[in-house]
Amino acid sequence: MKGSRLAFGLLSVVFCLLWAPSTGFKTLHLGSCVITTNLEEIQSGFSKIRDTVPSARCCLLRHLLRLYLDRVFKNYQTSDHNTLRNISSLANSFLTIKKGLRLCHARMTCHCGEEATEKYSQILSHFEKLDLQEAVVKALGELDILLRWMEETE
Repeated sequence: MKGSRLAFGLLSVVFCLLWAPSTGFKTLHLGSCVITTNLEEIQSGFSKIRDTVPSARCCLLRHLLRLYLDRVFKNYQTSDHNTLRNISSLANSFLTIKKGLRLCHARMTCHCGEEATEKYSQILSHFEKLDLQEAVVKALGELDILLRWMEETE
């Protein structure tokens, strides 16, 4: 009886491993680090968030720019002066955008509803769960996503 349970357990694990590639699991080779993750699930979750906030993009962007300015760019640590100059340049660009958004908000054309505030709270909660430097590096690694999202607002 125990042997059949063990065999069934092993068979189940093998089935799951063989079935995984067809369900969105991908193996990521990151240097010497290799991980398996469900990219389709991540993409789906991100799409749901992105698709539910189009009307609140202005507000959400204001919050995200504040996060990058107050927590990400200020806390990034490196001894590479070129990278620090690039971070400073990005920060200045974000400040310019943030000033424009502040004017829109003052003219009541940048509405901050409950939905955008909730989405930002979720993002901030995930950020704060990480060690500060890990969170900063993660946010910088996801900056391309934010920039693409900003481009889609045309």
